[in-house]
This record gives sequence, structure tokens and C-alpha cells, in this order.
Amino acid sequence: MQNFDTKQFTEQFESMFFGPARAYASLSVDFAEKLTNAQLEAGRAYSETGMAQLRALLDVKDAEGLRSYMEGQQKVAKDLTERMKGDAEKVVSLQQDFVQQSQKLTEENVKQATETATKAAK
Repeated sequence: MQNFDTKQFTEQFESMFFGPARAYASLSVDFAEKLTNAQLEAGRAYSETGMAQLRALLDVKDAEGLRSYMEGQQKVAKDLTERMKGDAEKVVSLQQDFVQQSQKLTEENVKQATETATKAAK
């Protein structure tokens, strides 16, 4: 009768299943946190811009003030467009980083699982 080594079984199970699952979960949580922070930062910036524009509109008292306000709107639109472009690039960068790290993690886990399976077969 063969003696069953629970310690070896536990180590193999940890290295093949639980370890990789925890690593991927950690990577996913980090990505979600970074993405949420980027979205909150963007939302805050857009809200502040909107409020500043409303306050500027409230300061319009005559035709000259209205003209000045309308001219300022062009700059605001340009700034917002640039901000949106930057925010989109930031999200794409976060996603690309997540994909690269996920691929690296998968490659490492496959290598480790192969080594573990090879050792167990001996």
C-alpha cells in the first residue's frame, strides 16, 4: 500500500490552483482600484469645470460679459477635449498593463504547473 503524503498534495494544490488564483485576484483588484481612481479623478475634473462655467455664466451682466464668456467657451471646449483624450489614453494604458501582467502571470503559472506535474510523475 502506498503512503499518501498530504503535505506534498497540499503544496502541489497550492502551487497549481490557490497560488495562481490569488495572484490573478490581486492583479484584478489592483487594476480595478487604478481604474476607479482614474474615473473618479476624471469625474471630479469634469465636475469642477462645469461648476466653474456655471459660475462664470452667473457673472455675465451685459453684452460684453456675454461675448467674453462665449469666447472663453472655445478654450474650455479645447481643454475638455484634451482632458478626455488624456483620460482615454490613461484607461487604455491601464488595460494594456493589465493584459501584459495577466499574460506574464499565466506563463509563469503554466511553467510552474508543468514543473510540479513533472515532479509528481516521478
